[in-house]
Order: sequence, then structure tokens, then C-alpha cells
Amino acid sequence: MQKTHKDNPEHSASVKKPSFFSEALVVIRRFKILLVIIGILLVDQLVKIWVKQNMHPHETIGVVDGFFQLYYIENRGMAFGTTLGAGAIPKYVLSIFRLVAIIAIGYYLVKNIRQGKAHKGLIFCMGLIFAGATGNLIDGMFYDFIFDLDPNVAWNWAIDSNENFVLDEFGNPVMRPNGFLLGSVVDMFQFTVTWPSWMGSGLAGKEIFGAIWNVADASISAGVILIILRYRTFFKKTDDGAGDAEIKQSSATVTFSDNK
Repeated sequence: MQKTHKDNPEHSASVKKPSFFSEALVVIRRFKILLVIIGILLVDQLVKIWVKQNMHPHETIGVVDGFFQLYYIENRGMAFGTTLGAGAIPKYVLSIFRLVAIIAIGYYLVKNIRQGKAHKGLIFCMGLIFAGATGNLIDGMFYDFIFDLDPNVAWNWAIDSNENFVLDEFGNPVMRPNGFLLGSVVDMFQFTVTWPSWMGSGLAGKEIFGAIWNVADASISAGVILIILRYRTFFKKTDDGAGDAEIKQSSATVTFSDNK
């Protein structure tokens, strides 16, 4: 009976367990996208916190004259201010949808990174979407607890199903529902480029892209656009016929070798 390496105490003693730092390096190398996600989240949240603490509601700061500015607003919905309706229920639905999407994307990322089958570009794009969705979800989850609601700012007022402000018996605005998952998303970036004066269809002088957005919105948009543009590369199908031919050729070679 032969002794295996497991039965040999000298061999077991000579095998050293990898250190914590070497294991951490392995994880970082395999999950490089984590660094991208963490970086986007940090920039997104730092910019939002700076805006809330240093800018007044609806204040603008010019960055590039006639092209780009900071404009502080808050919205209750999705990217670029899109909403699902008024009240707490649509906000809960939106926040839960974000949470489910984040969990699904996170699962997809971990699974494909471990298997090593997905295109690295696709992993990068999914990481951008994951980071952006998480960044905006953080606002909704925690900002109502971190920052006070200003009763003098319209985006903190409740609205009804017709998008009208809700007033109390004295005619004063009622505060919007607030708490966990009910916080508004902070936006601050805006392009100010306008259509030239000769443009028809009533577009002359109007902003080409007037939406106000944040780092998280940009991250989501970039991820989605890159996936659309690189769809064929990311989801390239293997030629099953060629694969079958290779298998048959390999089998024939093995059979010929055995018959020699």
C-alpha cells in the first residue's frame, strides 16, 4: 500500500497556507471590476454630498460657458428625473425595482467572473450599470436620515396623482413621504448647448439635451450604450457546426492512433 501525500506528515507540514494578503490579491485580480464599482460609487456620493452642503436649491455654477454647468435639483424618480407616479407607493416600487435589479446584476457579475466565460467588456459594462443603480439607490435609502428636509423647497412637497402639490387645510404644502427607500435623488450636471437660430420645428434656441443628471446616471447610460454598440462582440455565438466537425476529427484521430 502506497502512502499518499495526505498521509505524509512531513509533506503536510511543508505546505504553507497562503497569507491573507496573497489571497486578497487573488480576489482583486479576479474581481477587478470591484475597483471600478467602488470608484464610481465614491465619486458619485462625494459629488452629491458636496452639492447638498455647498449649493442652494436651483443654484447654478457655470463650468464651461454655453456648454456645461452645475445645477442643483433633486428628483423622486429614475435616471434624468423619470418617475412612476406620485406618492409613497410608486417610490417604494421604484426603489424595490432598483434593489432587485442590483441583486440580479451582482449575481450575474459574480457568476460570470468565476466561470471566466463572459467577455471582459461585458463585465465592465455591467459593472457600470451596477454602480450607477447602487449610487442612486443609496440616495433613496439613506439621504432622508442624513439630511433635513427643507420645507421651503418644492421638491420636498407632496404631490397628488395629477402632479399637483398637496395642501393642508391652511393652504400650506404638505411634506412628501420620507424615510427608508423614499429619499430623492440628487442631480447636478447639465449641458446648456442650444440649437442654432436657423433650426426649424420650433427648436431654435432650445437646449439640445436639457436633462439634469449625476455620476450614477452617466454610469448607467454609458454601460447600456456600450452594450448596444458592442452587442455582437459581447454575445458572439460559437459555430456549432465547426465545433462538431472538430470533435469528429479529434475522435477519428484518436481511433486511428489506437488502431496502430
